[in-house]
Amino acid sequence: MIVEIINTGSELMLGFVLNTHQQWLCRQLADAGYTVTRQVAIADTGLAIQAAVRESLARADFVIVTGGLGPTSDDLTRDLIAELLGRKLRLDEGIAAGLRAFFARRGRNMPETTLVQAQVPEGAEVLPNPNGTAPGLALTVAPNPFRPGGRLSRLIMLPGPPREMRPMFLAEVLPMLQREFPLADPFVCRTLRTTGIGESFAEDRIRGPLQPLVASGLELGYCAHYGSVDVRIVTRGRAAESLAAEAEAIIRSQLGAHVFGTQDDELPGTVVALLTERRQTLVLAESCTGGYIANQITNVPGASAVLLAGIVTYSDAAKQSLLAVREETLAAHGAVSEATVRQMAEGARARLRADYALAVTGIAGPGGGSEAKPVGTVFIALATARQTLVMNPTNRYDRATFKIVTCQQALELLRRNLLGE
Repeated sequence: MIVEIINTGSELMLGFVLNTHQQWLCRQLADAGYTVTRQVAIADTGLAIQAAVRESLARADFVIVTGGLGPTSDDLTRDLIAELLGRKLRLDEGIAAGLRAFFARRGRNMPETTLVQAQVPEGAEVLPNPNGTAPGLALTVAPNPFRPGGRLSRLIMLPGPPREMRPMFLAEVLPMLQREFPLADPFVCRTLRTTGIGESFAEDRIRGPLQPLVASGLELGYCAHYGSVDVRIVTRGRAAESLAAEAEAIIRSQLGAHVFGTQDDELPGTVVALLTERRQTLVLAESCTGGYIANQITNVPGASAVLLAGIVTYSDAAKQSLLAVREETLAAHGAVSEATVRQMAEGARARLRADYALAVTGIAGPGGGSEAKPVGTVFIALATARQTLVMNPTNRYDRATFKIVTCQQALELLRRNLLGE
């Protein structure tokens, strides 16, 4: 089973837009048991699009093309593929009516050029797009003039915007792939998400206990992120589910509370779930992270049930007026200190009457450090009804990464406390 992906868009080649399709599509396909053999990004030109499609059809059973289905002059994918395959385009009146209704609901006049999205190649199946105006298209290329023996290929065209492409792939394309090209053997792909432990340390703990399962066909993979490590287990065959379950149990026993979730779980969501379960509340007092922790928490649906406030106190004056940090503490120890972060957390918790308060202060750089407090110095405090805990890591990264790692460390401190550790 050969799957290839072609991502079109000159904006990708110029670096104006990040190509998130390549990661997202490969992940969805891999989780379902299909490995992408080849993936390319190409410009919006006739020569590039037709050459890439011709090459993929010469090898692949299933070809996915993204982008170029819109109404503007650089949206050429539909027309060029139809030309390559010798398929005439016809106006689909159902799509055209849907486009007119789309604009009418918004009280806007529809540009006539929009109707190009209702042009459908002969023999194509239309994939509905409830999140935009450009429908997807599915073609069966049989006989395939580019493949030895004319062997059949499926060609899928999807819109470029992620908010349109992703739902369409999950609702239409993935079920089609599984129906038309079912896997020969059962397949399990499971990811355990960890934090607070490095990639090599995680592997060192689990490698030995998992060795008998690896000998039986278990595949292990690791992916390090800022502040977290994913451990991926892949199994195939009739015993895939039981082998994966045994492997997960071993990993959890060896890594313990470092495992915070599975698959696409994120640490902020885990923390919100734990607080919600306990009906407890949180307040945040941030300096060096500038509200990044609050941003991550509020990205989680249901966060309003647990987060009372996020206070960004970047200046010393704000720390004093909003968090009751004492002037003499700042004078004696400085804004980046254990004493200050303790008072930040305790002041925030007292003023908002929260169950928990997280506070962070540090030196993100690239300037502002000293021999005593170099760039990357961080103090993180967690205030509870019983005590205030303080961490003092050193996060020597660029400013953006500094915020990500510090946020991860703060949330992990809270998660461990919620788990009773």
